[in-house]
Amino acid sequence: HISKKVADKLEDLFKKDREAFTKKWDDIKIFIQYGMISDAKFYERAEKFVLLKTTDAKYFTLEEYRAHIENLQKDKDNKVVYLYTTNPEEQYSYTEAAKAKGYDVLVLDGVLDAHFINSLEQKLSDSSFVRVDAQTVDKLIQKDEPVMPSKLSEDQANAVKESFSKLIDAKTFDVQLEPMSETDAPVTITQNEFMRRMKDMNAVGGGGMMGFGDFPDHYSLIVNTNHPLIAGLTEKEEATRQQAITNLYDLARLSKNLLKGKELNDFIKRSIEKI
Repeated sequence: HISKKVADKLEDLFKKDREAFTKKWDDIKIFIQYGMISDAKFYERAEKFVLLKTTDAKYFTLEEYRAHIENLQKDKDNKVVYLYTTNPEEQYSYTEAAKAKGYDVLVLDGVLDAHFINSLEQKLSDSSFVRVDAQTVDKLIQKDEPVMPSKLSEDQANAVKESFSKLIDAKTFDVQLEPMSETDAPVTITQNEFMRRMKDMNAVGGGGMMGFGDFPDHYSLIVNTNHPLIAGLTEKEEATRQQAITNLYDLARLSKNLLKGKELNDFIKRSIEKI
């Protein structure tokens, strides 16, 4: 067990000079998180001084952060939803979309953060953690709001879904149609929070007890039926439609850092030809 003396020393530093403690936080957080994950008594002490860092480089205690977000980030089941990114650069567009709705986003990019999130969810009442790319922005925090109508008829929507399904890697992606704002991206890639987190935990160790680490990565390709580009697909000839879908698919994967190898090379060639 981590000694009471360590907890006393850290709490004392936090209380006496919070600014100095905050400056050291990024260097010491892995030790504090490990203590909280592995020792229930240390967790009880550390929850007073453990810090959460936002994408705006602000630091909050657990109590402060809940008060900071609970009014806006409460879902229809009255749970407070903590949004986070594990890579602010790679998940930049998702983070910006969440912030545009007024949401706050945490940076949880450390080695132990997947395990730490699990511990917090078990300890914090009525709370859940959701990575910014786990859902489209309107579904990150489920609210009791009316569903936006789709501009496509049922037949048009089925035709669009069939066209996408023919051209994508079905082992890695499933196609979902969602009516979103015209200003939202035409195609977005999301990844299930639970499955992805289990894989993250398995990669560090200690999260593979159910074999999730052996599962291949799987994503949802969300097609925005209200975007003008998607609506326009129904009016295009087959060859033109396939080319447009391929480009949209490649752009979505590029934004998620999933377009690689020959497919990336082909996309670059096509892009150069259009300049």
